[in-house]
Amino acid sequence: RPEPESCPAPAPGASPAPGAPGGGKNVPLAQRIQDEKRLRQSSEQAIQILALQFQATRCGEDDVLAGNDDPNLPLVTCSQDGKEVYLLDKSIISGEGIANATSGLDQQRGEYVVDVEFKSDAAKTWADFTAANVGTQTAFVLDSKVVSAPQIQEAIPGGRTQITGQFTNDTARELANVLKYGSLPLSFESSEAETVSATLGLASLRAGLIAGAVGLVAVLIYSLLYYRVLGLLVALSLVASGAMVFAILVLLGRYINYTLDLAGIAGLIIGIGTTADSFVVFFERIKDEIREGRSFRSAVPRGWARARKTIMSGNAVTFLAAAVLYFLAVGQVKGFAFTLGLTTILDVVVVFLVTWPLLYFASKSPTMAKPSLNGLGAVQQIARERRAAAHAAGRG
Repeated sequence: RPEPESCPAPAPGASPAPGAPGGGKNVPLAQRIQDEKRLRQSSEQAIQILALQFQATRCGEDDVLAGNDDPNLPLVTCSQDGKEVYLLDKSIISGEGIANATSGLDQQRGEYVVDVEFKSDAAKTWADFTAANVGTQTAFVLDSKVVSAPQIQEAIPGGRTQITGQFTNDTARELANVLKYGSLPLSFESSEAETVSATLGLASLRAGLIAGAVGLVAVLIYSLLYYRVLGLLVALSLVASGAMVFAILVLLGRYINYTLDLAGIAGLIIGIGTTADSFVVFFERIKDEIREGRSFRSAVPRGWARARKTIMSGNAVTFLAAAVLYFLAVGQVKGFAFTLGLTTILDVVVVFLVTWPLLYFASKSPTMAKPSLNGLGAVQQIARERRAAAHAAGRG
């Protein structure tokens, strides 16, 4: 825009000029925009002077004309930094007329500059305008704010111009980006949209939590019935895993505003199964060792040596699948993948740092070695029958 007049903005808190439009935020936005246009986009000189005085007192406030001004009318507005107030003539070139803008260091002057390239129609308009207005200022405007207001030094034909000023590398690059991208027509395509009422969302969350609790209880009952006292070790391990998951989710919620949704709860429920599967693998390896004739005490460390490789392999596959889902999926699937990956990592931590030490110390206890407590009586009976059969075959 051409710039007929400008003046410094006074310090914040100065009194507004008389005759300013009132009503505040209680007035509908459309009415406020029209009031601002009547004051700040008037062609009458007296109103323009009043608008300059009024606008100078509120450069730091939100501007209802941002993006709503009429480019074919004059405009009273502030600079982006709020330090200057400008009276601008109607716009001569829209942002769509700019083909490119780059920043760089002028080797001759030793200062940062912004180079602007216009499209063909805008290039002719710019050449005619600069030839007729040498020595005056012109303003580059974005969202009704003056981004830069350089002085025209000479006529500029050829569709290219250079903006000079007290630029740093960062401010020059920022201005170039504003000129280059500020007016691009952007469209947004929604990848996923879902509307859930507060009641339905709460009911779904409650149902998910109930399902998780039922799954956890079912795993504990199965462990106690099948492994007896060893099932208590499973319970302790699951409690440790749940405590760590809860602590991590609380910390994530506090520091990065993470929220647990229904898909995330589903991932936690699957994680319970993954953790229980690790216990089953460990206990079944112990049974294999006892079938081969070893005692409970010696079967535990040997079973662990064989089981940990299987546990690590299974968890690695699960974590890899969760990672792929997290980085490639969108929406709620990412929440499922995150909690599944989290519980998988914690499964390894719990099995190595909780379950294995507990079972190792339990194997040292004569009480835990009793078949009536550890549930391994049937397996030990098979081992005795095998030894008896082997002994009989040896005697025959």
